[in-house]
Amino acid sequence: MKSPLRSTDDADASDAPEGEESPYNAYSKGRPGAEQPVRRHLREWIILTAAAVVIALVVRTFLIQAFYIPSESMLPTLRNGDRVLVNKLSYKLHDVNHGDVIVFKAPPGTGDGKIKDLNKRVIALPGEVVEGRDGIVMVDGKKINEPYLPSDTRSKTFGPVTIPAGHVWVLGDNRSNSQDSTVIGPIKRSSIVGRAFIRIWPITHLGLL
Repeated sequence: MKSPLRSTDDADASDAPEGEESPYNAYSKGRPGAEQPVRRHLREWIILTAAAVVIALVVRTFLIQAFYIPSESMLPTLRNGDRVLVNKLSYKLHDVNHGDVIVFKAPPGTGDGKIKDLNKRVIALPGEVVEGRDGIVMVDGKKINEPYLPSDTRSKTFGPVTIPAGHVWVLGDNRSNSQDSTVIGPIKRSSIVGRAFIRIWPITHLGLL
């Protein structure tokens, strides 16, 4: 009598010829070198996270960094608590320009020592003569145009000062309340971290500087 036929669904390892493993067992045990899906996905996430951290560190170190504004020295342009993005590559590609809003390392002895970086506006460049007289600022004997200030702003009296090589003269937009070059003198160009180019917080005041 012929043995009854069985469906392939009933097949198991015993149905394979001697010395040959059933393909069904191969899948259940896992093919050589195959990874479990959870393990593979975990490894991919670890690699992606590590890559993201490295990219963020490179960007922060060499390209762009966010800074918190710790005072009201740049009113009305920037307020205490604003956050700005600073392009750290700018002055490796071109010179510092009049009117740039910059972030620079606070000189030793500045303030209470807790503030590591200051932000001010560039007013005069190496070789220029800057002076504050009768409430206005003059560079090389000419009144400078300052459209970023309210029309009734009056600057301190100072100078004249000739800016030495490798330095710039900076002022806060809040001329009556700013620890700027009228207090600390010209700052070294090498101390400049970069150019603040956009305010990102508060979001309602998002805009270029």
